[in-house]
Amino acid sequence: MLMRIYFINLRQKAASVFILLLLSTAAKTQSVTAKDIARQMNSNVFHYYYDSANQLFTEKEQHYQGDKPHSYLWPLCALLQAANEWEALYPKDAAMQKIMLAVKQYYGNKPPVPGYEAYVIKEGGDDRFYDDNQWLGISFIDAYQRTHNKQWLSAAQVIYRFMMTGYDTVSGGGLYWKEGDKTTKNTCSNGPGAVLALQLYRSTKDTAYLHTGLSLYNWAVATLMSPEGLFYDNIRLPAKTIAKQFYTYNSGTMLQSAVLLYEITADKKYLQQAQQMAAAAYHQFYKEGLYPSNYWFNAVLLRGYEELFKADHNPLYLQSFQQYLQNAWAKQTDEHKLAGTKKEKLLLDQGGLLEIALRMARLEPQLAK
Repeated sequence: MLMRIYFINLRQKAASVFILLLLSTAAKTQSVTAKDIARQMNSNVFHYYYDSANQLFTEKEQHYQGDKPHSYLWPLCALLQAANEWEALYPKDAAMQKIMLAVKQYYGNKPPVPGYEAYVIKEGGDDRFYDDNQWLGISFIDAYQRTHNKQWLSAAQVIYRFMMTGYDTVSGGGLYWKEGDKTTKNTCSNGPGAVLALQLYRSTKDTAYLHTGLSLYNWAVATLMSPEGLFYDNIRLPAKTIAKQFYTYNSGTMLQSAVLLYEITADKKYLQQAQQMAAAAYHQFYKEGLYPSNYWFNAVLLRGYEELFKADHNPLYLQSFQQYLQNAWAKQTDEHKLAGTKKEKLLLDQGGLLEIALRMARLEPQLAK
């Protein structure tokens, strides 16, 4: 076992040196910084996607046949988290409030408790998804921890109450993905649910949140974790069959949850689990200087890597995102510097890469030490 750990550490050190060499070479051939990328992307979001008359956003950079007038909620989840990161760099800007003018138009009072619908309510609304709401809740609690403004804490608690209406003990526990649909429980609703609950515990010390965070984390590990430390997409019910796709954001939320549990409990088993998850995701997803093409999924993975870096100070994974950001900006943007590998440029993609750029702008000084 010790020999195996030695070789794993040796491989990680070699990979870290290789990434540093790539970054050094890239630095000699380009001058764009993470802050430069973030500024350009933020400008593009409001130039190409913002409907100022309605204080809403569009799903794509232009209207294509069959498109709805405005964006679904999911891309706004990406924008709101990016706005939180923007304010972390530029505290005097009210970036989140501007995005919230749009987000509030998705909020409704359907029973059993209020929550956010998947589409603009005045334009017909849509179903409510637990994960869409959780992504907003995570942005709210992150904003509270950064500002100590209790409006954000209250908003996060509203989301928590809504998500818990999706919990039951079928298949041993866990949250469903979509309100009223009891055919699937997903990593993408349990991972962010655990993150939200654990962050609420850190903010309030209410042990009910800790109990929920532990319950959701343990259920996902027992039900949806692969042998190497990746996470399957969902369990289908009632058949209990596993959908075995792997996505970066599922690794990201579970990795972040593991580190949060380590920080809360000081139990090293959670740090060891987090390190296993991080290594598995790195080897599965990072290929030739790029992560897969869903930038927002990758932004969620970066959140987990950032949390782990606070705990073990291993720079490898954040260094991979330094290189990824430069490569994505150089190779996967069009003549207007809109991100995406397809013709249609999605707001979700802009929000995801914007969050990555903002996080890296904040983290790069630590990596340079």
